[in-house]
Amino acid sequence: MNTATLHETTAIAAAVAAVTAAQELLLIPLSKLRPSSRNVRKSGGTSIPELAASIARVGLLQNLNVVLAADGEHYEVVAGRRRLAALKLLVKRRKLAKDFEVPCLLGSDAAARTVSLTENVQREAMHPADQFEAFADLVAEGRPIEDIAADFGVTPLVVQRRLKLANVSPRLLADYRTDAVTLEQLMALAITDDHAAQEAAFYESPQWQRSPEALRDHLTHEEIDAGRDALAKFVGVEVYEQAGGAVRRDLFADAQNGIFLTDAALLESLTKEGLMPVAEQMRAEGWGWVDVAPRATYADLHQFQRMRSKRREPSKAEAKRIAKLEAQQRKLQDRLDDENEDMTDEQAQTMQDEMDSLGSELEAFERTLVVYPPRGMATAGAVVSLDHMGGVIVHRGLLREEQAKALREQERGGHSADEEAEDDSGQRETKLTISEKLVKRLSAHRTAALQAEVARHPHVALVAVVHRLALRVIHDAHYGSPINITANPQDRLEQYAPDLAEASAAVGMRQVREAWGKRLPSEPDALFAELLAMPQQELLSLLAVCVGFTVTAIASREDDAPAAALAHAVGLDMHAWWTPTAAGYFDHVSKAKTLEGLQAFAPGEVNRLGKLKKAQISSEAERLTAGTGWLPAMFRAPEVTPADVASAEPIGEVQADAENHEDAHATA
Repeated sequence: MNTATLHETTAIAAAVAAVTAAQELLLIPLSKLRPSSRNVRKSGGTSIPELAASIARVGLLQNLNVVLAADGEHYEVVAGRRRLAALKLLVKRRKLAKDFEVPCLLGSDAAARTVSLTENVQREAMHPADQFEAFADLVAEGRPIEDIAADFGVTPLVVQRRLKLANVSPRLLADYRTDAVTLEQLMALAITDDHAAQEAAFYESPQWQRSPEALRDHLTHEEIDAGRDALAKFVGVEVYEQAGGAVRRDLFADAQNGIFLTDAALLESLTKEGLMPVAEQMRAEGWGWVDVAPRATYADLHQFQRMRSKRREPSKAEAKRIAKLEAQQRKLQDRLDDENEDMTDEQAQTMQDEMDSLGSELEAFERTLVVYPPRGMATAGAVVSLDHMGGVIVHRGLLREEQAKALREQERGGHSADEEAEDDSGQRETKLTISEKLVKRLSAHRTAALQAEVARHPHVALVAVVHRLALRVIHDAHYGSPINITANPQDRLEQYAPDLAEASAAVGMRQVREAWGKRLPSEPDALFAELLAMPQQELLSLLAVCVGFTVTAIASREDDAPAAALAHAVGLDMHAWWTPTAAGYFDHVSKAKTLEGLQAFAPGEVNRLGKLKKAQISSEAERLTAGTGWLPAMFRAPEVTPADVASAEPIGEVQADAENHEDAHATA
């Protein structure tokens, strides 16, 4: 048993008495107080204005600790630097007199650092949950929110947020105290006051679906995010509220976000009402029918056929404006694609929004350049809708099945109905484009795949060589063939596509080249003798590999299709050579272009993903496209497999043949 002797007890009592005797509580004029260099706290002097406001409202609740300065007239504050700064600020604002008497505990000079360290170490910060509940208790006592805010030098919004957090489920608050729930998760759950809904959203979701964003989406999935929904952007929150629409606001979001509309029917009605003037304009243009469908998707429009339209040439002013917009788009896209560009997610999102805005303006220009045959307009119609940014978009020249049939019957005596009507799957009124840099990146992958396919098709390779020779020798033509007969291998495609080195086409061609390199002698005369003795089929295989390496099909525009005939001859199918990923495609196109692709392979996800940031959309698009067989337009060219494809040699077998012939040659 640990007991203290009489001597020890006496010594402790004497020490306590000595310390107490060395301290003295004084009222010292503020003008005689100054910070001490012996204050152990060197950082953390923040929120001074808030502390000053609190002191002005409720007074200084804790004294300062001081020692006498060397000049014998002033006092140095060794503990209480923030309080001193707040008092000085009140003097500067003329809310305190310069000689305001401040309660200070005077200690010995020798104990200055000990006192400072003790005050800062021997204390425990209040848990935030205690703070939330204390604010709620003040309100329960009848204190107005504005008065509470003034007492603590904060805005009423800060108090409202604390109260909102205090109203979260007690079970969740208890887990927050033990760090099983984060503050960010608590803030997301506070979007609703329904404790059962809060607990269900958190405890019934797997761990990986408990991010603040996922929790907030879970609780608002039946509501409309005003900051992301196209109809909400078009109508506007103010108009919606004036019409009697109910709104739920997330107190923890900024002014532009966190507003959720609960009356979808009212929003739809207001949107249709707002689009009616546009519909009347379409009727005035002469269309046979006009429908207003704010949320029309590409899947909805796919059921229609379209009249064939023509594009008139833009005026000089229009052409100049279009060129300027395209140049701005390219500049932004180049910055987004530049891996050396140092930018935050917010900056990247801002640039992406600018890209989308420019794209919408370009699309609007393009629509003004589209003209339709007047005789077909009385039969066809238009759908007035909204794009994902809330901008008005009109789909003109639409034909229902019975209307398309009637139009074809009318045109039988003249020209083909195909000149008037065309399946919507093959043509759209407007087209989102991709940057030149991405075009070159994709075409580099297509080139590598085409090289590999040519290497597998000796007959096509021979045709390509003869084709090139005939063009040059017989017709004296310098162009018209994708084959570089000077035998310059096009093996530096990585300059366009950094990820190409690991692509299956590039890896396969590299292995084939290495296999032939091991077998064939490098000395010219010895090489000629080797080739002269080689069987014709084997020689053709080597020819195919060499020709394949000379193929170039780099494009600069999305609608370019270099080497289309060669691709057709070998039956190029990019599904076998390329897979869409975030890094390889979706990160490099606009948000609108990604959503356009989603309409094709995951139409049900478009509205959900439209709410996310660009990086999140890219990641989700990569996941959703897996196994769908979707390819970007550049890879969907009509490259139909001909009969010759049946005789193709798998690239692995071409490599194996070279290695086997090398072994046989060595044995001989």
